[in-house]
Amino acid sequence: MPPILFNLDSDPDLSSRLRSALEAEAGELEQRHFPDGESYLRVHSDVASRDCVVLCNLYQPDTKLVRLLFLADTLRDLGARRIGLITPYLPYMRQDKRFQPGECISSRPFAKLISGAFDLLVTTDPHLHRYTSLDEIYTLRSRVVHAAPMIAQWIKQHIEQPLLIGPDSESEQWVSEVAALAGAPFQVLSKERHGDYDVSVSLPEVERWQQHTPVLVDDIISSGRTMLETLEHLAELGMPRATVIAVHGLFAGDAWQRLQATADVVTCEAVRHSSNAISLSSALAGAMSALLDSEP
Repeated sequence: MPPILFNLDSDPDLSSRLRSALEAEAGELEQRHFPDGESYLRVHSDVASRDCVVLCNLYQPDTKLVRLLFLADTLRDLGARRIGLITPYLPYMRQDKRFQPGECISSRPFAKLISGAFDLLVTTDPHLHRYTSLDEIYTLRSRVVHAAPMIAQWIKQHIEQPLLIGPDSESEQWVSEVAALAGAPFQVLSKERHGDYDVSVSLPEVERWQQHTPVLVDDIISSGRTMLETLEHLAELGMPRATVIAVHGLFAGDAWQRLQATADVVTCEAVRHSSNAISLSSALAGAMSALLDSEP
């Protein structure tokens, strides 16, 4: 039987495309709040002995986590066979170390909560800095969707003469992968620090790339400060108007307004935003289907 897909307050367009790609039934879910703010949740679908998939984009997770755990527990109590979670953005991955005494390494307790509630997990390019894979902290079966192929395809379709640029040496591996898939050249900016507030940035062989469109690619844009600094230096070098691409566009504060004023900004649909132009639905559905097919 096909899986049942429940959408917990996430992008309805993405949910519709996922449901189609998974050939899933739409789960019927009733939600509201009591006068004291507590959550009420009721599953109207018959989920007994069925595989259930929950779409819940966990960007800003604290507003969604209680209801997500309630839903998973209810589905299991109603006899669901397996419960999978699709969250294009996986939060708390950046808290992967105790930087100050007494700090919570929140990626670990969060992983325990999700692993205890779900059997399967699909996400997009989680922030794996000090972890080599999700398996280090998550005990459920998981698949990671890499956005690089979709980003590269978008670049090939929309930018005639791209030059992919990494703002620093740490970005080289990511940028080089997208560049190889797009069949485009790439450069990594060289930074030289002269003091606490004096940093010079240079583009190797700038004359050679003068007619190329700079394309800055990153996994997460939050404050946008690194991107803004890079865009400023590219403008000083006389480069054409740049395109900025991110997998997860968080855009804290006024980052979106400032970036949009100086560059064309495009994001994947990992976090719902007006800049979403790169679809992930087919890859997300394919990853979940593979998990469902590989386990009895």
